Amino acid sequence: MKFMKLGSRPDTFYTAESVRTVSSEVSSDLIIEVKGCKYLLHKFPLLSKCLRLQRICCESPETSQHQIIQLPDFPGGIEAFELCAKFCYGITITLSAYNIVAAQCAAEYLQMTEDVEKGNLIYKLEIFFNSCILQGWRDSIVTLQSTKAFPLWSEDLGITSRCIESIASKVLTHPSKVSLSHSHSRRVRDDISCNGAESQRHKSTTKGWWAEDMAELGIDLYWRAMIAIKSGGKIPSNLIGQALQIYASRWLPNISRQVKANQGATSDSDSESTGEISSKHRLLLESIVSLLPSDKGDVSCSFLLKLLKAANILNASSSSKMELARRVALQLEEARVSDLLIPSLSYSSDTLYDVDIVLTILEEFMLQGQSPPTSPPRSRLGFERRRRSRSAENIDFEFQESRRSSSASHSSKLKVAKIMDGYLQEIARDINLPLSKFIAIAEKIPDFSRLDHDDLYRAIDIYLKAHPDLNKSERKKLCRILDCKKLSVEACMHAAQNEKLPLRVVVQVLFFEQARAAMAGGKVAELPSNIKALLAAHNIDPSRPPGTLSTTTSIRGDDQWSVSGLKSPKSRTSTLRMKLAEDDFDEYDMNPDGLGRSSKFKAFCALPTGPKKMFSKLLSINRSGSEKN
Repeated sequence: MKFMKLGSRPDTFYTAESVRTVSSEVSSDLIIEVKGCKYLLHKFPLLSKCLRLQRICCESPETSQHQIIQLPDFPGGIEAFELCAKFCYGITITLSAYNIVAAQCAAEYLQMTEDVEKGNLIYKLEIFFNSCILQGWRDSIVTLQSTKAFPLWSEDLGITSRCIESIASKVLTHPSKVSLSHSHSRRVRDDISCNGAESQRHKSTTKGWWAEDMAELGIDLYWRAMIAIKSGGKIPSNLIGQALQIYASRWLPNISRQVKANQGATSDSDSESTGEISSKHRLLLESIVSLLPSDKGDVSCSFLLKLLKAANILNASSSSKMELARRVALQLEEARVSDLLIPSLSYSSDTLYDVDIVLTILEEFMLQGQSPPTSPPRSRLGFERRRRSRSAENIDFEFQESRRSSSASHSSKLKVAKIMDGYLQEIARDINLPLSKFIAIAEKIPDFSRLDHDDLYRAIDIYLKAHPDLNKSERKKLCRILDCKKLSVEACMHAAQNEKLPLRVVVQVLFFEQARAAMAGGKVAELPSNIKALLAAHNIDPSRPPGTLSTTTSIRGDDQWSVSGLKSPKSRTSTLRMKLAEDDFDEYDMNPDGLGRSSKFKAFCALPTGPKKMFSKLLSINRSGSEKN
């Protein structure tokens, strides 16, 4: 770093009886009070260079041997005043990036201009500032940092703006052309090979060489510097994102721990300091959010979710939360379940995690996931057959691009479904989680996005264990989101013996497992003894011959219990489904005479027909098993 020395005389200032004075053969005739400190000095050297002191002395008559001047609002305090006083006496002073701002403010206050004396302090400070400070990277950073002690003076003198312009111009320049600090320049030189070409290993580090040093700035100065850098238009957005991540990790560490520690504060002073810290962190967070680059992928999804978690803890503005939620939704497929576990600090909710914000993110993701058509219009296809012009080739190219976009959107939805099922498994352990919120998140995932329902079943099983007080209706409502056709063999084996599941779900699992085995051409396994006992307790006899399917009952295609590869139903259904209806028939589902059934229930309980061969095989095995028993 650069420094400048002025003056040649040795330092003769000393302290005597709490008064600062200077060794001289001439008796002192001036007392100056600065920030509670008294200086016993001489008029001639000071007034010859300080126009302000001249005017004060002229306006106040001498009442004693020593004329007294009070400077209560002196910028920079006693250190800056003593530096100006030593300059007036010709005593050697050393200027650097650490004290030049205080010296400039003090010199301006004392009006040490060229009008008073040629080669005065303001002139020399300005030369040093322009020729040395602004030319060096580290000097500019340190000087800009020191302006926060004198914000108004620094703004009026143009120190802050010139430092920011200098920093921004250097960021937009290759580091090899910038005057850096010794340690930093050595680090950058190590990242550049001998012939001047950047090695691939350190290429990204070299491009973002400025981020760590700028992270030392306060948020207000950092924000202004980053705006100047972004307006230059030369720095890639991903480097801006990396710089913001470095800054956030520097100033927002362990926010949750700090808040928990501060919540234990009992005294008024502790609560005031806690509120002040939270306010500063909140301003810092919202400023970082305003600086985030707009393009997808410029910052990682993990970083965005950490900001969202901090925003929740610090009670940031709703606009900042929504902006973060929108950005997370753009790249939700990159998220990790652990990052989605955002703690809930709302007094209106007792849940461990903020499920509402995750639901908002999921809704935003689904809104922007609209897929283009998978095939072009027929008229366009006919046109392409008749005429392969240049415009037709462009249309075909656009169509291929839309196909790629559609494929990417579908792929991201598959990933998000997997992530959300994992998230459901984590929040299901919360005993205060309402059933409605669990179902709301599960139902937001499109059916095609879940290739299997194993993870969803695991989440449902965890929720049932954590909420043993769910009634029959609630358990049915919870299990309606589960598709037994998409369960693996292992999941089916677990579900078949899961006593917490409604009986309807257990029988569905058994049915599809038997149907799957039959379609695979293998041996259909006999029902386990415990399942037989369960069915018998509910008067369900799977060995009874199948009844006739009512022709008046309409079944939606989505509700049919079909197995991939089975033909459409044409003849008969299994009695197993009929008996299952008897179990699930609640009192409020029956007519007053006990004979009628609602059409909605009939549609829900209807079984699709399958090949007669499969059902006869299934029933014959069940009969033989019952005869043996």
